[in-house]
Amino acid sequence: MSVHDLPAVNAALNAISGVLLVAGYALIRQKRIAQHRKVMLAAFAASALFLASYVVYHAQVGSVRFTREGVVRPVYFTLLLTHVVLAAAVPPLALVTLFRGLSGRYDRHRRIARWTLPSWLYVSVTGVLVYVLLYRPTWLL
Repeated sequence: MSVHDLPAVNAALNAISGVLLVAGYALIRQKRIAQHRKVMLAAFAASALFLASYVVYHAQVGSVRFTREGVVRPVYFTLLLTHVVLAAAVPPLALVTLFRGLSGRYDRHRRIARWTLPSWLYVSVTGVLVYVLLYRPTWLL
C-alpha cells in the first residue's frame, strides 16, 4: 500500500464510522446499552484511525486541487465547507460525549449526544462524498 491509497482508506473509515453511528443510535433506542457502548467505541476508533490516516496523507501529498468545472464545482465547495467546519467541531464533541457516557453521566451525555450524533454522521457521510467527487468523479456518471 502506498500513500496514494490512503484517500480510499479514509473514505472506507468514514463509511464504517457512519454505519456504526447509525447502528449505535438504533441500539440505544432499543435500550441495548452494552451493545451501544461497544458500537460507539468502534465508531470512535474508526474516526480516530481516519484522522491519523488523513494527517499522514496530507503531510505527504499536501492539498489536492478540485479541477472539475460546471455546476458540480459550487456544489463540491459548499459540501466541502460545511464538512470542514463540522469536522473541526466533531472531535471535541465526540470526546466529551464519550467521556460523559463512559463516566456514567447519562443525562449530560444525552444532552450533548443530540448535537454530536448528527454532526458526526454528517461529517462521515460528506467525507465519503468529498472523496467520490475529488478522487472518483467517473463513479457519478
